[in-house]
Order: sequence, then structure tokens, then C-alpha cells
Amino acid sequence: MSFVSVSLIDANNLFRQGLKAMFAEQGFHIAKETSSLKAALQIVQEGDASQVILIDPVGIGDFADLVRSLKEACPDTHVVVLTGTLDAEIMTKAIQAGADGFLMKDMSMEALAQSLRLVMIGETVFPSALAALLIGGRLNGAADLAVPHKGVSKREAQVLRCLQNGSSNKTIANHLRITEATVKIHLKSLLRKIEVSNRTQAALWGLNNGFADAE
Repeated sequence: MSFVSVSLIDANNLFRQGLKAMFAEQGFHIAKETSSLKAALQIVQEGDASQVILIDPVGIGDFADLVRSLKEACPDTHVVVLTGTLDAEIMTKAIQAGADGFLMKDMSMEALAQSLRLVMIGETVFPSALAALLIGGRLNGAADLAVPHKGVSKREAQVLRCLQNGSSNKTIANHLRITEATVKIHLKSLLRKIEVSNRTQAALWGLNNGFADAE
């Protein structure tokens, strides 16, 4: 079996040891583990080669800067937040800093492994509760991602709604009955119009700007 290498940054030693044992059954291997901001920054300095970095922001200091540093130092590594609290501010900062996913510790091991596999193929994953937070206006800082823009076409609005559901380009193409190449064209145009850099920021923007019911 070919294992996916993982670096785990979490202050709780018992949690790290438990996850290490369970990961082995799912095709993941924790190659490095740390418990502090200082130790995490060491990963950056060493140019860590892990395929995935899992990080819990609780108790590790300046979390957003750490995520940015990890992404800059290890551009081919997927950085995923794995935490126990659905904190709107932390989630917003994680996405803004370039995190590839935001996952909760109360999910099953199978769901965690599947989410990480999606991240490995380029998808951005986050809790379904994110939409509820946004629609309810409880996601502090979301306005930083939402700059009102006009000119989003009907087709781009449809793509935007699909992004809010976490759909891949292939799924969007099948749903809208267009080619994946056409989806990419619409997505590129959409990102340019609303001035965001990735799919997750686009989904956040759409939910915060009245596109939740776009058809």
C-alpha cells in the first residue's frame, strides 16, 4: 500500500497518538508531529515534504501567519485545519490564509480520510455548517471576502451555486450539461469578476452576496 504522508500539528499528545494509530488503517502515515508554534515553524524551515499538514489552531499562537508560512514554504503540500470547535473567525482566517480544508474532530475516521483524499485531488473541503453560518450572518470577517460586484452572468451564478455545494468541475459539468472545459472558462471569469483567488473564497462570496438561491 502507498501511504499518504502527513504532518500533524496538535497540542494534545493523546489525540496525536490516537490519530496516528487510526490513520494507518486508512492509508495515511503521520511522518511528523508537533505540539507548538515553534515546532511547527521548524517544519517550514526544513521544507517539509509531507503531502498533507493537519493543524489544530488551538493554543499554537498566530495561526493565520503559520498557515501562510506553511503554504509559502511548501506550495505542493495541502494544509488542512482539523479542530474541535466550529469557530467562524478561525474558519474565515484559515480560508483567507490559503488553507485547503477545514474539518471537525467529531467526524468519523472514514469521513476524515475521504475528505483528505478529496483535498489530495484538488478539492477544498469545509463543514456543511459553513453555509448556515454565512446565511445567518454569523461568520465574522466574511465581509473581507465579499466585495460587491455586478456582471455575474446566469451561467456563472449556476456555477457559483455548485461551488457552494462543494461540487467538482466534473460534477458541475454533468449538472449543467456542459463540458468541463466550459466550466473552467466560466470559473476563471467568475473569479476575475468577484476578485477572489480560489473556489472556496468564491463560494463564501456567493453565499454572502445573495447567490445562495441562484439557478
